[in-house]
Amino acid sequence: MSIAVIGAGAFGTALAISLAQNGPVTLWARDPGDMATSRENRSRLAGHPLPEGLFVTGDIVVAASAQTLLLAVPMQKLRGLLSEHAALLRQKTLVACCKGIELKTGMGPVALIKEVLPGATAAILTGPSFANDIARGLPTALTLACADEAAGKRLQEELTTPNLRLYRTTDTVGAELGGALKNVIAIACGAVMGAGLGESARAALMTRGYAEMQRLAHHLKADPRTLSGLSGFGDLTLTCTSIQSRNYRLGQSLGEGTHFDSGTTVEGAATARAVHDMAERAALDMPITAAVAGLLDNRLDVRSAMTALFNRPLKEE
Repeated sequence: MSIAVIGAGAFGTALAISLAQNGPVTLWARDPGDMATSRENRSRLAGHPLPEGLFVTGDIVVAASAQTLLLAVPMQKLRGLLSEHAALLRQKTLVACCKGIELKTGMGPVALIKEVLPGATAAILTGPSFANDIARGLPTALTLACADEAAGKRLQEELTTPNLRLYRTTDTVGAELGGALKNVIAIACGAVMGAGLGESARAALMTRGYAEMQRLAHHLKADPRTLSGLSGFGDLTLTCTSIQSRNYRLGQSLGEGTHFDSGTTVEGAATARAVHDMAERAALDMPITAAVAGLLDNRLDVRSAMTALFNRPLKEE
């Protein structure tokens, strides 16, 4: 078993720390700085020492010598990474660890991997998980989705650690959608709380947002059971209720009318726009997604968005 994590942001570093409990792991950073000597990712995950079995490198050739590569890069940068290093990655097992929809194509990470590198084995690791919790060794459970059932079973065994329990599925579309769409709903929930509209409004948004997630999943022929699992309902619950979520914090800043650091990666922003376009083309009713897209593009404010949602025609649940 040889494993490398490509991308040394907070989540990639945390995964590498956890996986190093099983054996040697390589962590690739475009700019590793002093991580190898300080044994800490001070800029992205301070306070979590890197274990002895974790090797840090800035050489992609070294990292790509592993057979299983976890791609912990932002969704909107995934295509560039795959294209730039196609010769190194084309026959590998590639596990996407990003949650989102590509803005230009509407593709999820597994579909994108298959398009750019059809010879690679593609999978996605997703579910309720914060980098700090994983790095601290706190327990969580994740979904490992791979259309190749045999490869999925192998990955499940390789990537399960003392604090990460993996559940397997072959429904990559459902796992992609759950991980991507919950970020959109988290922005909405953060906005509601930032505007002081209350816990009840947040609960309503989470529930109706979950209905939107199921609606799009049904349209794209995903298994509805996937959305009721860790990659859908589980991740939705975590991301919509915690200040640790960057998507929630972005929404909160929109609701408060305060500044948000534009350098912070927030996958839900591009996903909201991509899914809104997708829903309009397919004539799907996704009003919360549309409201989030409007907030992000400064076409709506939080209170006018909530008013529009509450003034929609009454209907059965």
